[in-house]
Amino acid sequence: MIKKNELILLSHLRRNARETLTKISRDTRIPVSTIFDKLKRYDNNLIKKATVLLDFQKLGYNTRVTLMLKVPKEQRDNLKNFLIHENNVNSIYRVNNNFDFLMEGIFTSMQDFQEFIENLEEKFEIKDKQMFYILDDIKKEEFMSNPKLLNLTMQ
Repeated sequence: MIKKNELILLSHLRRNARETLTKISRDTRIPVSTIFDKLKRYDNNLIKKATVLLDFQKLGYNTRVTLMLKVPKEQRDNLKNFLIHENNVNSIYRVNNNFDFLMEGIFTSMQDFQEFIENLEEKFEIKDKQMFYILDDIKKEEFMSNPKLLNLTMQ
């Protein structure tokens, strides 16, 4: 079971992982040395990856799509490997409820996405697919990022 002060530390990191340990220490009243030790212990264990959230549109990627796919059972591993190695695939999830995978793809244009779909349909027997075009991020990567809300729920 994770302790309350560890949850607060993690929420500070979720909000801004580039914050200095000194500032986090001041805000949380956890000694810098303890924070440093916890971060070393969490690395590649509890903390899977430290990353940056990009504004893809500002980089010229104007088409974001969530795609749900169903393929025959014998093609699942091949499709998974194909999606893992596709540059435009941002995230892949194994799902249930009549689908095998849910993926998010980032493309420069609708034309690029259409070519991706055509390539997918040439390589695999797609039994079912559903596409959702992402128009705007309303809330992203916010879970556990507010230490004040954690304090309220932990008391």
